[in-house]
Amino acid sequence: MKWRRAIRVQRLLVLFATISAYLSGQTLKKVATIDLPGPKGQRFDYLTMDDEDGYVLSAHLGPGILYVIEVRTNKLIKAIPGVPGITGLEYVPGLRKVYTSDWGEEKIGVVDLHRMSVIKRLPTAAKPNGSTYAAPYRKVYVSDTLGKAVAVVDVDKDEIVKTLRFDSETGMPQYDVVARKVYVNLRSTNQIAEIDPSTDTVVNRYPVQGCEFNHGMALDSEYHRAYLLCGKSRTMTVFALDTHHAIAHLSLPPGADVVKYDPGLRRIYAACSSGVIAVYKEDDAQHFRKIEDFPVQKMVHSLAVDTASHRVYAPEQEEDGKPVARLVVYEPLIGKGTK
Repeated sequence: MKWRRAIRVQRLLVLFATISAYLSGQTLKKVATIDLPGPKGQRFDYLTMDDEDGYVLSAHLGPGILYVIEVRTNKLIKAIPGVPGITGLEYVPGLRKVYTSDWGEEKIGVVDLHRMSVIKRLPTAAKPNGSTYAAPYRKVYVSDTLGKAVAVVDVDKDEIVKTLRFDSETGMPQYDVVARKVYVNLRSTNQIAEIDPSTDTVVNRYPVQGCEFNHGMALDSEYHRAYLLCGKSRTMTVFALDTHHAIAHLSLPPGADVVKYDPGLRRIYAACSSGVIAVYKEDDAQHFRKIEDFPVQKMVHSLAVDTASHRVYAPEQEEDGKPVARLVVYEPLIGKGTK
């Protein structure tokens, strides 16, 4: 039968591609593509994981849509409208709520995943962007980039309880679960600010040597390391949160925006709109290396990592210059040179 022969050929091609990727040291392999209903060719932004429901949540900035996608089936569950200019998003476990940074109306949206709709909007400073959740304190911290501020949201009241002001544009914040501190990039002054969430006061500001315009941030709380995307100096800088010094600078492609850390594989992934996911390896607390500039479509500047499956999710708005709207799923490969 011709169809059976075609299936065998397809399986052999997949096997050959996997073996070739393994031998070449390639770090990722595309395993699925999920078409999304929003307008093609418009900008995407941050993604995050909802491990309770098994969802990946994706922000489609251009049309102002939040996508809820089931990771088990790679199926779109809901396209939630009414989040204009959505950039960042933060899932809060237990409450099944998502806090969205809606640049289009300078508000923080509260999305109820029971209702799959926006239930509240909180006015905030200019360009709400990246965010992080400090679970023991029941607070979400939202970076208002152009407002030079961080808004503190009480997740039980759904109210902004404090706004911290800085003399710099703010980049990505992250919560360290071991140190119980919130760290935020001060990208205009090349610093990191440390916030005590018990009092919502700024404890200190630390200069990041060799790093200019630090916007993206991911944390390894076990080793007390921050991974910073320094756009102007074109480095992925490793900053020691315990000694407050930069300890490594690795090359970074242009257009770097979002960085994620997979603690299981000890990999760092940096999404760069020039058409690359830069992949780095944390060998131990003092040694780091780049293992690949993995080629992707241009304008891919965000991603998410499922720490259970180790899969990487990245939205695409174009394919070889033609507009699309989709989410691509990558499987990690552990092969020659990638361990």
